[in-house]
Amino acid sequence: MTRTQSLGSTMFLLLAALALAACGDDGSPATGTPDAGTPDAGTNPLVQARPYMLNVPSSYDKSKPTPLVLLLHGYSANPYVQVRIFGLLDGSEKHGYLVAYPDGMTDSSGKQFWNATDGCCNIDNSPVDDVAYLSAVIDDVEARYNIDPKRVYVMGHSNGGYMAHRLACDIGGRIAAIVSLAGMTWLDPSKCPAAAPVNVLQVHGDADDTVLYTGSSRYPSAPVTVATWAAKNHCSGALADGGAPIDLVSDLVGAETTLQSYAGCPAAGAVDFWTIHGGGHIPMLVPSDWEEVMWAWLVAHPKP
Repeated sequence: MTRTQSLGSTMFLLLAALALAACGDDGSPATGTPDAGTPDAGTNPLVQARPYMLNVPSSYDKSKPTPLVLLLHGYSANPYVQVRIFGLLDGSEKHGYLVAYPDGMTDSSGKQFWNATDGCCNIDNSPVDDVAYLSAVIDDVEARYNIDPKRVYVMGHSNGGYMAHRLACDIGGRIAAIVSLAGMTWLDPSKCPAAAPVNVLQVHGDADDTVLYTGSSRYPSAPVTVATWAAKNHCSGALADGGAPIDLVSDLVGAETTLQSYAGCPAAGAVDFWTIHGGGHIPMLVPSDWEEVMWAWLVAHPKP
């Protein structure tokens, strides 16, 4: 394990402890813990069978169309941890978007997963249809809140990043943009229908030894993932520098993250690629900084 990953794992465990402290013995939110969220079963049968967490900012105004962010945790993680690592509860309150953060199913080893692609992470070959389930989550939020259909976003880490790509492939017509941290698309591009262009941001550490930056026999590399989306979105230009490097990770010195973008992409189909040089699978993100940078990118990429 590299130093970056060791520190990242420490942060993850600390945040996990905070998340567990905010929960009851059964994993439900503890009474009086507002940032743990409230399980929302809605009215959809799929949602009633698997409730999700929903954070509604105090500034919510039912007369105004409001953005929605769907956050997908990584394999073996949970939504309480993921929402803290990404800083989306504070971001929701500050920027005025709703954030839904559901649970994946539990596999035979007791770990939560998304049935995303054949690259990750359905170890039991479960038939669960997470595209249908997450579509139902979006449906449920839209049925009860005034959600802006041009600003429905999906963000995920690792297995959640794979699932974000899967949703862009299968229901991209209702998603404005996805952000995937350390999650890839299908190895076989033909499995991604991508009937509508989707704005895509792939963020990946080139020292990731869990989901390899260079890919494997089960999933494409990070560069191939973005190239696949550039082809799907009919971008006419090449990948080029997209601005000055930025500092996303606290334990790497300086501006370690380089930004690239494909040229000639349609208005609804930008494809951006950010590489965290020296970054591992669980980079040491500063939640408030990550949220600010990601929200700025999402805001700049609604549906036309």
